[in-house]
Amino acid sequence: MSTAHADVAPDLASVARLLADGTRAAFCLALLDRRAWTATELARHAGVAPSTASEHLHLLVRGGLLAEERQGRHRYVRLAGPDVADVIESLAAMAGPAPAARTMSASGRQRALAHARTCYDHLAGTLGVAVTDAMVARGLLDAAGGLVLTAAGAAWLDDVGIAVPTGSRRVAARPCLDWTERRPHLAGAVGAALCSHALDAGWVTPVGTTRAVAVTDLGRRELRRHLDLPDAVLSAGQAPRRPPSPRPDLTETDLAEA
Repeated sequence: MSTAHADVAPDLASVARLLADGTRAAFCLALLDRRAWTATELARHAGVAPSTASEHLHLLVRGGLLAEERQGRHRYVRLAGPDVADVIESLAAMAGPAPAARTMSASGRQRALAHARTCYDHLAGTLGVAVTDAMVARGLLDAAGGLVLTAAGAAWLDDVGIAVPTGSRRVAARPCLDWTERRPHLAGAVGAALCSHALDAGWVTPVGTTRAVAVTDLGRRELRRHLDLPDAVLSAGQAPRRPPSPRPDLTETDLAEA
């Protein structure tokens, strides 16, 4: 590229440099759960010193990927918004599959995350892609050139009781490339409203402290009724029952296998 063109082009390289570091990438992946984390929590998650975490977080905030919140003496960070979350999820899909799990607990986390999880504020994994496919097949979404909510889709949302906020500048529907399925799932205001409804109505429930969600008995009934999702999708990813862990003090951390 000529110098003249470089002077007016977006500085994509600066954003790429922010994510080219493994620690900063791990922070961004963890923050896909939409929670606000402290520097200490992220340092523990990534296995780095708190001082190192603070340096990386300063760069991510200054670069616009993270936003900072303060409550009294406490400092929290979160992803700057859904657009940043979509970029992180899409890049994760391009990065290839996660390494094979080395323990039974890690394997269980991988299976749960691959089956159903939140991607910032919308559903992802096998379940998220299946919901999107079913909405396209029923004419609720138009997949030509992206995902567009149809008139039938708007009526369906009303019938189910899913309220999509109005007056927002956020696009109603858009595809987000799923990092485990390598296919798009529904994002945008409609995807967020659907995910919020699924959680509030008890169709899905969070799994531990991870981004994984499990489909409840009620959720299986409602998703069959409203979208005719097959049992193979609704029941996949469930781990067999096993005795309680001999180490109850251990907690699951999201994307430990990444």
